[in-house]
Amino acid sequence: MSEPEGVSERPEASERKIQRASQKKIWRAIFFGLAMTGIVAGVTWALLGSKLLVVRSVVVTGTHLVPSASVLAVAGVQPGTPMVRVDAGQVAARVEAIRQVESVQVVKSWPDRVVIEVRERTSALAVAISGGPGGFDLVDAAGVVVRWTASRPARFPLYTSGASIAALRGDPSVAMAASVLADLPLGVRGSVRSVSVPDGQVTLMLGDGDVVVWGDSGNAAAKAQVLAILMHTHARYYDVSAPGIAMTKG
Repeated sequence: MSEPEGVSERPEASERKIQRASQKKIWRAIFFGLAMTGIVAGVTWALLGSKLLVVRSVVVTGTHLVPSASVLAVAGVQPGTPMVRVDAGQVAARVEAIRQVESVQVVKSWPDRVVIEVRERTSALAVAISGGPGGFDLVDAAGVVVRWTASRPARFPLYTSGASIAALRGDPSVAMAASVLADLPLGVRGSVRSVSVPDGQVTLMLGDGDVVVWGDSGNAAAKAQVLAILMHTHARYYDVSAPGIAMTKG
């Protein structure tokens, strides 16, 4: 016999409904929990335990001075290593310890390749070596020795200073000299025989014995324009170090 309209459901039936709903929620939570555990276990196995996502090749790009074999040896990335365990930052730091290397970017190319992109240092100046085997150290704008050569290549002006080769590393005067050389007009740049930075003023000695006092690395375009005009006077000494003021001496 049905309950009269408006009469509330019995407490026992209501409680059974609540229990069934609660059990469904519990089983649903257990199902999703097991599913997630399975997914996590599968991903972990794929990344760490299987041979699907391991290093199969290590590629080095951008090297000219440093042999690729040397980069690979220092990088220390072994074939068969799970890709997820390759620490790109640590690999880059190891390769950057090579003297001729300026910067490194390590890229993990999934599923199985590691690419080491090397940017090597670029020589800017030559420094004469006194004693020993002699010759010249070619240094970059940071004063780091890139390589040694028995004779000075014409495209690298001689950098003259009283500092030792070790003291040139990080020397702002070297950076200033390299910056000025890069900003010189091509016709002047090719004739520079030596460069010095006395009292913070870049001074250039040209191949014919002419002297150019350039000053600091600022106002490069204006200085180049003024110097080009002054060189038509065929003087022996040019000073363009002060903005708006230029001097020549016969």
